[in-house]
Amino acid sequence: MYLYLHVYGSKYTYAENPFGYWRKDVFHTERNHYDRIVHFSFGFLLAYPMREVFLKWLKYPGIVSWILPIEITLSISAFYELIEWSVADIFFKAQGDAYLGTQGDIWDAQKDIFLAFSGAIIATTIVSAVKKLFGNYEKEQ
Repeated sequence: MYLYLHVYGSKYTYAENPFGYWRKDVFHTERNHYDRIVHFSFGFLLAYPMREVFLKWLKYPGIVSWILPIEITLSISAFYELIEWSVADIFFKAQGDAYLGTQGDIWDAQKDIFLAFSGAIIATTIVSAVKKLFGNYEKEQ
């Protein structure tokens, strides 16, 4: 799903994505929020697979396999925003604002990082709750 969102989004800039314009019209928002959907999806859809890799393949302890995907999501998201900023500010100054797609929001990078982080926390919370409900939680510890 995340790959689909990213590939679909790469056809357009995130600020000019038609799905974002449709959501803007339906929900009467001031900006195209497609980039926010992608950033949230990054954390939400990748946290659980990362957790499974740490738990099943690398044999990390249970608590580490819960925390590490959240930390990695936060780190990758912040690193991506730094790369995005450097490309826009250092290499392509004239096209920088259009490339970044901030749409006038000076806190866009911080909000994107927070959304990826939130997505990872929500995903791990949901999985943890489901595992506790169905009794699989003790087997992982």
